Amino acid sequence: MQPAGLAVMIASVGTVSILFVWCVAKVLTQPSATAEHMTGPDLHTPDMDRD
Repeated sequence: MQPAGLAVMIASVGTVSILFVWCVAKVLTQPSATAEHMTGPDLHTPDMDRD
């Protein structure tokens, strides 16, 4: 492998690895969600009016 190709590969693998570690750390350090944050949207569709 040529030196330029090796440098590009090391830079890209390093960047993706750092991004992955940052994302995992961000998810694991978030405060735990409460029940009020975990509810889904209150959906109302037109077919619900028929009842």
